[in-house]
Formats: sequence, structure tokens, C-alpha cells
Amino acid sequence: MNFIKLYTIAIIALTFLNCSKSTSKNESSDVQEKEKVVFETDVIKISIDEYENESLSMTSLVEHSFGARISSTGVIDVPPNGRAVISAQIGGYIKSSPLLIGDQVKKGQLLLTIENIKFLELEQQYLEAKEQLVFLKSDYERQQELFNEKISSEKSFLKAQSDFKITLATYKGLKKKLELLQIDPAQVESGNLTSVSKIFAPISGDITDINSTTGSYVSSSDEIMAIVNTDHLHLELKIFEKDVFNIKKGQTVFFSLPESGSKQFKGSIHLIGKSIGSDRTVMVHAHIDEPHDEGFIPGMFVQASILTNESSGMGILNKAVIEKNGLAYIVLIKPGEKDTYLLEKIK
Repeated sequence: MNFIKLYTIAIIALTFLNCSKSTSKNESSDVQEKEKVVFETDVIKISIDEYENESLSMTSLVEHSFGARISSTGVIDVPPNGRAVISAQIGGYIKSSPLLIGDQVKKGQLLLTIENIKFLELEQQYLEAKEQLVFLKSDYERQQELFNEKISSEKSFLKAQSDFKITLATYKGLKKKLELLQIDPAQVESGNLTSVSKIFAPISGDITDINSTTGSYVSSSDEIMAIVNTDHLHLELKIFEKDVFNIKKGQTVFFSLPESGSKQFKGSIHLIGKSIGSDRTVMVHAHIDEPHDEGFIPGMFVQASILTNESSGMGILNKAVIEKNGLAYIVLIKPGEKDTYLLEKIK
């Protein structure tokens, strides 16, 4: 909502919001409505019953922020760590995928399972490396002892050492691969081999995209699904080059969504970009003050105005002002005779 700053201190009564709605420079989108109360004189008398039947509403003067405004457009977005693209470490066939677009998931929750015979081959190689490691470690220790006692040659010792360390590296690499595939090496060592790999959610959020179905094949480069965390929504606004010097961190931002009508939301400038795009604009990052139950979705287009040279003062809503013959008026309510109000129109 837009406010008009008032400099007089003589206005102490309540003013009517809906006596008339007129279009001002700052509210060109307001729809002009028929006046509920028509003033033929500067003061009219109205009964309490008439007042209630007209469904008039009142407001008082409130302290509000005023200043010049810089218009901009942008989108609602999330930080980079608020997005996650899910893909497979090694390609395979989707065995199960129980989630749908819009489902909420928690970090560490099972998203889907992938099946591939290559997983069994990795487990087999891991077990072979582990068994070889036992023998090679024993031989390495024996050759070291013989070499220290001058019984065995240095060549034999270095060969045993090399074989042991190569196999140890292979063993550790295969173990890490199994862990990345969410296959427990301890289970493999106990003889429980599996051809299925599990994929868990790296972040909490909402499923926004699914690009696969059960039974389909996915490679390691395919984007299987996407997750977006909306706990830290913000605005990414474009500011023209000529306005950048007037933008400061902490300045108030008012913004609206075309789909929300005239409803306005509030935020504040948090970061100002340090580069100019090809369209001669600078990106400005703003935080949103409203709670996240407003239905904001990343990617939504917004129209915003940034308040610069901000100052505080007493003000009244634009729509509480009546315009007539090029003059602006507000309506004051005063106590009248029994069961009546006096409405006074003043400039």
C-alpha cells in the first residue's frame, strides 16, 4: 500500500479508507470505485446505522517510511546451496522411484534405487583386493625383516613393498566407490552382495522435477530429479546502471507479484552486484521479510521498488484521499449528536 506524508499536526481524528478510492501517481493500478459518501458540503451528518450499512472503514495516521523510489523487476530465487540435482554415480536401471513432483523430502531420505550388474563386479573386485592384501601385507613384512637382517636382496623387498601398496590403494579406492554407491563394505565382506544402489536426498526441500520412470536407464550424466529448499527465498533484482549509486545495503524494498493483485510484500537490500550485464543492469540481492507461507515459488516474476533517501513521518494511505476538482481531501469523523457522526472534509 502507498502512503502520503502529512506535515500538519492538527489532524488527530480517524479517517475513512473507503469514502472514495481515487487513482494517484503511485497507485495507477487501483480501480476507481463509486463514492459511498458524497459530500455536497464540507460537513455532513450520518447516523450510526447509516455508517454501519455503508460498511465504511477507518484508519488513523501512522508512522511510515518515505523517500524516493527506484523501480526494478526480478525473480524470487533460492541460494545455490538451496538447489540440488540428483544423478547417479554409475548408470543403471531405475528399480524404484516412489516420489512425485511436489513431495517434500528430508535430508538423508531415500529417493530412489538403481540396479546395475556392474555393482556386483565392483564388490567382487573389492573382495579380491581385500584377500590379496592379507597375503601381500604378510609377504611385505617378511621381506622387510629379511632385508633388515641382510638375508634378502633389496630388489625382493622393494617388489613386495610395491605390490602391497598398489593393492592397498586398489582396495581403498574400491571401498570408497562402494560407499559412494551407498553399498556397505562391511556387508560385502560378510558375503551380502547386492546389485542395487540407493540414492538419498542431499538436502531437505521439495521435489521440483523428475526426469525418469521405473525401469528406465539413466547414465551418470543424466539429471534424474531436482530438489529445491525454499527456507531461504530471496529476490534477485535488476537495477539499471544509472541507479546503482543510489542503492545501499539495508534499504527497504517493496515488491508485488502480478498474480497477487495489489498486495505488496516487504524486504531489504542485502548484496549489490559488482558487475554490469550486457543489458547494462546490475544484479541486487534482497532478503524477504514475509514468512514463507505466502506461497512464493522460485522463479516467480516480481515488480519491485527500492526506497532511497528514506525518512520517517506521519502518513495516511493514498486510497483514504478524495480528489475533487484537482484538490485532495481527507474525511475526519467527529462525535455528533446522539446516535450520529459528523464527517468533515478538509484539504
